[in-house]
Amino acid sequence: MITKEQVLSAQEKWGNGVVKIGSLKDSRKECEAYTNDFLDSRYAFEIGPVLFKPTKCEHEQFRPTKLDALSYFIAGDDRAHDEDKGFALAPWIKVKFKNDGGIILEENRAIAMGNYFFTDEKGNIAKVEYTFGYKLMDGELKIDVHHSSFPFSHPEPVA
Repeated sequence: MITKEQVLSAQEKWGNGVVKIGSLKDSRKECEAYTNDFLDSRYAFEIGPVLFKPTKCEHEQFRPTKLDALSYFIAGDDRAHDEDKGFALAPWIKVKFKNDGGIILEENRAIAMGNYFFTDEKGNIAKVEYTFGYKLMDGELKIDVHHSSFPFSHPEPVA
């Protein structure tokens, strides 16, 4: 049975990885190498498509392949999607998960839902809603479902 502690550890590793990616933004080669390793260790791309819907995607919202995820996280001249700006390159200095929606634990799968908060170098905090599905693979939780979005904002009434 997967434990809550395993989920919390996976979330901490993910957040620390996003922070590390941003810290490497001035060394493209090192940043690409680390991000590739990050995607291999945190996501389950090796078994097939990952249901990946990142926060800042308008035109191509769903990113099922590692190449799609790489493009989203670090963009670059060879990015897979023109709209990508390199989300992880902000850079973020802290990522904090708050599992307000709850955590479901099963034998080989866990699902967590809530808000995570990204802090930039100026202390600005971006609140994002998330759902992550984890699959237990060789003793490690890997993400096979990743959905994140900004909280709903009620539009101003039209005059």
